[in-house]
Amino acid sequence: MTQDAQDVTLFERDPRYIPRVAAVHDMCGYGKCSLTAAIPILSAAGCDVCPVPTALFSAHTKYKVFTFHDTTEILSGYLDAWKQEDVDLDGVYSGFLGSAEQVAIIQRLYREYPKALHLVDPVMGDGGEMYPTYTEELCKATAQLADGADVLMPNLTEASLLTGRKYAGQNLDDAQVDVVLQALLDLGAKNVVLKGIDRGDGQLRNYVASAATGVAAKRELAHEKLPFMIHGTGDAFASALCGAVMAGRTLVESAQIAGEFVRHAMQSTRNQPHYEDRGVSFELNLGELASLVK
Repeated sequence: MTQDAQDVTLFERDPRYIPRVAAVHDMCGYGKCSLTAAIPILSAAGCDVCPVPTALFSAHTKYKVFTFHDTTEILSGYLDAWKQEDVDLDGVYSGFLGSAEQVAIIQRLYREYPKALHLVDPVMGDGGEMYPTYTEELCKATAQLADGADVLMPNLTEASLLTGRKYAGQNLDDAQVDVVLQALLDLGAKNVVLKGIDRGDGQLRNYVASAATGVAAKRELAHEKLPFMIHGTGDAFASALCGAVMAGRTLVESAQIAGEFVRHAMQSTRNQPHYEDRGVSFELNLGELASLVK
């Protein structure tokens, strides 16, 4: 870990105030991910979550059978109604998108709520592959959200899709991590949290870098790697990180909190039926996030 790296607090939290965060994400009827993760996790961290559903799924895409409904056509009217009611926002947290046109919807939120933080989880794929409903057009459009992002939170697959670089797997050395971080910062992100580096030593590493201090001042955060993987950990991590940021924690502290929250939730998940498919069960660990605002 680089000890002299500067850290940043993105949101000054008044303990009496409940910040409002638009969660722009899909909704799955079955399976632990997207809005069914974002709403309870952000709520536990003391946020008023305002969902903007980008798609409706019967179940997440790890299942062989699922229905998918793109909600693009309803979102302009949805946000028009918010505007008429003088809805205010402190953050815009975006994740899975149903179409390339939805990037403009998020950019509209940025324009209409200029003081809101831009928290971008570019949910596009994992393990070197795009998710089934994603296309190259949608990935290219999603990359536009990196420019000006207060926090950009890709995994290594998403980092390769955003930057047009070949996916090199998860075992990256420090020099390779620096190259990826710089490429992401070059897209215009103010801060980057790069997730999921696995060097085969029993730890998973995430890296935090800022445009203000450069990649030389990156922070490394290592967490114990558990001997199994679970769907939905990326959504849980991003939601917990956003919740910690909105609770007034620094970005590095927020990334550390999110990593440990996911690890603990994975340990809880293994005791649940069908956990391999259904996804990460975080309910028993929400107290970790609630403690941030007590």
